Amino acid sequence: MNNEISRRSALYALGMAPAAFSVPGLRTHVAIFSKHLLFLHGNDLPEAAAKIGFDGIDLAVRKGGHVAPERVRQDLPPLVAAIRQHHLEVPMLTTDIADVDTPHCEDILRTMSELGIKHYRWGGFKYTNTQPMAAQIEAFKPRVEKLAALNTRYGVGAMYHTHSGINLVGAPIWDLHEILRGMDPKAVGVNYDIGHATVEGGFGGWIDSFRITGEYVRGIAVKDFLWKKNARERWIPAWTPLGEGMVRFPEFFSMVAATRFSGPLQLHFEYPLGGAEEGKGNVANRDEVYAAMSRDLKRLRGYLAEAGL
Repeated sequence: MNNEISRRSALYALGMAPAAFSVPGLRTHVAIFSKHLLFLHGNDLPEAAAKIGFDGIDLAVRKGGHVAPERVRQDLPPLVAAIRQHHLEVPMLTTDIADVDTPHCEDILRTMSELGIKHYRWGGFKYTNTQPMAAQIEAFKPRVEKLAALNTRYGVGAMYHTHSGINLVGAPIWDLHEILRGMDPKAVGVNYDIGHATVEGGFGGWIDSFRITGEYVRGIAVKDFLWKKNARERWIPAWTPLGEGMVRFPEFFSMVAATRFSGPLQLHFEYPLGGAEEGKGNVANRDEVYAAMSRDLKRLRGYLAEAGL
């Protein structure tokens, strides 16, 4: 263990990062989605993430994120270096990439490849009412194949983030199974959001969706929720602190432990948190925000430890 930690420290000192997020012999690492720390910049970002207790940062490289896509070549390398100097990892980027035609797509892939970042979040496909769903699924496949080829060229992998909602590709997850089937999971996979998966299938649907995704699960996003009625008396999902909602984390992570999953694993904060949940540039009370993040992280580590992760 001590030798492994020394090796990792040496890599950080050289400005390098391990190729995989989870290191054999060490506990599962947890990254924070940088959207929730958008009120911090430069060294303040990794300093806060490290003090809270995170192992890494899922860095938003998208419009309104910590790095603007058109500035990725100039701004991403120094920010990654600052994060690594605090002994944190950058296991993935969150991007607006949908396919190879997304502006600055190749700049992002080239830069992250040069920095040794192996994963990024992609997605955003939507269904329309103009064609049968099966035909639309078939039409997505060539776009994904082109992206997979570009990812292979740069040695990186795209993880389609699963949301819940109407007309969103990936919400039921079986559609991603159809789109990705036969493609290299190292090039294109899924960022499985257990919160959104439970919204879509709270009783047993999330179990089946996780199983069918199989080897294409390349990343996991963590959040919790409860159903509540809105002002129009309609039931909607309401995000909650970890452990206060409907997500069956012990059961889920026991399923994860039975797979070969190796990360990246990200913790999200979508419930009311002084503006941090929305990625605002200012928050009401930073100490309260940090305390809530620390509390959720502690609970997550408890679930992971219970599952042997």
